Amino acid sequence: MAAASRAGTKLDWSKLGTQLGLRGSTASSLAAFKKRNDDARRKVQALSEAPQTVDFAHYRSVLKNQSVIDEIEGHFRSFRPVTYDVNKQLAAIEQFEKVAMRNAEETKEKVEVELRSLEKALGDIEGARPWEETTVDEVAAAAPQIDEYVARLVKKGRWMPPGYYDKYPNHSVL
Repeated sequence: MAAASRAGTKLDWSKLGTQLGLRGSTASSLAAFKKRNDDARRKVQALSEAPQTVDFAHYRSVLKNQSVIDEIEGHFRSFRPVTYDVNKQLAAIEQFEKVAMRNAEETKEKVEVELRSLEKALGDIEGARPWEETTVDEVAAAAPQIDEYVARLVKKGRWMPPGYYDKYPNHSVL
């Protein structure tokens, strides 16, 4: 228990979510778990600092009704704290950890796929020839829909795309 307590204090909660790349429900579950951990730690600290002995002699000298003090002292001496089986809570924590790790692995895989896709796109961009060196046939081969669109315009007797003269007016003098 002491080793777990020391490990809990050394854990940097602020970096944990970002280092693991946690998002969404996993990150909110981790934040809720941290809050419960902090609350429990504060309660244990407060209780450990509280005085744990009762001076019944002092109360006998202050109060007139000695039988009440005798009764309370009898209950105090016979009191035994209830012990709880924490195995259920530990099992819940282990289950949370499994779900968090599975979500983190899924997120990691998605990020790796996206990274590979972005690296490929970046390689394509960096390896592409300048626009000035690209031919019309290469553009048509890369995007056949452009060639089909131009063929439709020519078939309809339109030589310029709609709005061309609005954007680039003809300034020639006839």
